[in-house]
Amino acid sequence: MSSETVVRVSSVTKCYQIYDKPSHRLKQSLYPRVQRLFGASPRQYYREFWALSDISFDVARGETVGVVGRNGSGKSTLLQIVCGTVAPTGGTIETQGRIAALLELGSGFNPEFTGRENIHLNAALLGLTRDEINARFDDIAAFADIGDFLDQPVKTYSSGMVVRLAFAVQAQINPDILIVDEALAVGDAKFQAKCFDQLRRLKDNGSSILLVTHSSEQIVTHCSRAILLHEGRQIATGQPRDVVNRYMDLLFGKERKRFASELEDRGEQETDAALLPLSVDEELFGVRPGYNPHEYRWGDGTASIIDFCVETEDGAYPTGIVSGQDVTLRIAVRFIETLVFPVLGVTIKTKEGVSVYGVNTETLDMPEFREQGLAGSVTHARITFKCRLAPGDYFVSCGIATRSGEDVIPHDRRYDAIHLLVRPTTRFFGLVDLDSSIQIEPPYIS
Repeated sequence: MSSETVVRVSSVTKCYQIYDKPSHRLKQSLYPRVQRLFGASPRQYYREFWALSDISFDVARGETVGVVGRNGSGKSTLLQIVCGTVAPTGGTIETQGRIAALLELGSGFNPEFTGRENIHLNAALLGLTRDEINARFDDIAAFADIGDFLDQPVKTYSSGMVVRLAFAVQAQINPDILIVDEALAVGDAKFQAKCFDQLRRLKDNGSSILLVTHSSEQIVTHCSRAILLHEGRQIATGQPRDVVNRYMDLLFGKERKRFASELEDRGEQETDAALLPLSVDEELFGVRPGYNPHEYRWGDGTASIIDFCVETEDGAYPTGIVSGQDVTLRIAVRFIETLVFPVLGVTIKTKEGVSVYGVNTETLDMPEFREQGLAGSVTHARITFKCRLAPGDYFVSCGIATRSGEDVIPHDRRYDAIHLLVRPTTRFFGLVDLDSSIQIEPPYIS
């Protein structure tokens, strides 16, 4: 990476005028002029919305900078300003070299033109000559890999095919600055891998990349620096892992702060996780940090899972879990009617619904739990495990049931009820950490 700066953003602000009615826009264009003509103070017929406030950063040649933030934080507005498609209200933008951008699906494409025609049109708009386009056409078509659809109108393409074609054009022109705004999220895993491999090549060749994504793993893996935006303000800039951790705290910390204040009101300490009590009567499951309000719950109601607590060495209800940490999940079950030989189970699934681990009191051969189930009683269970999961979002399902012959009778099942976030790591890739080691033996020399 060179020390040469190719993008310099200095104190950039962007204010949009929000009109409640179409007539207010007309009044704003006419009335203030008349009011000033007669010496009156002009009235304002719009509300100001500051999408960006005092944003400043530099991007060096060959550097990949990630931009993260919640929806509406100003990420797309910032990239549009860098590209020059939106003018800032204040501040300055300086760029050096050719800029290529993937801001919206199909931006710059004519839906009536074929993919082949749009390649020529888009590349020409990016400044390539006819000879340069012809020289790179085969590489663009091979990278897009959309087969016979290349000669079909773009309006017949799926969103994934549009992204394939758009990224192929932008990447193959070898831009000095490449800007990608969440476009790669549409492609399949194989295409995403090919795109990020191309991004690495562009970076090695000196291209600078601005990447907006909600994937914390992509930020940590592919970026050398990251910027966190929140409500139009730049609240963190630095190492990707530190910025992503701050982003996760921003996403989930509001619930955590509210819970901490509740504990403080009760005279308890949040960090002393072992002393945090589970409910013995009241249904508190739905107010705990990490609860997923979109859970799917069913059962005959003769037992009820009323509370839970997730604990790590960092405390109770952590905003994120580090892969390799010991995790304790405590669950409170209230028995409304007497149950014979109850079974308590827990399953962890990915956000796509793939079960990565499941266990219950029968698979673990716990005869002591079979003795529970007296009507009116509440049982607290403690499940401990080492988190070997890859970075990402996971959901925990839990349930209480009994068995009658070959049939399982569900009494309270809460599917996808608890959200777990595993923080980014570069230790491994895949779905789980198998804690592998590699030994190198001395070379054999004949």
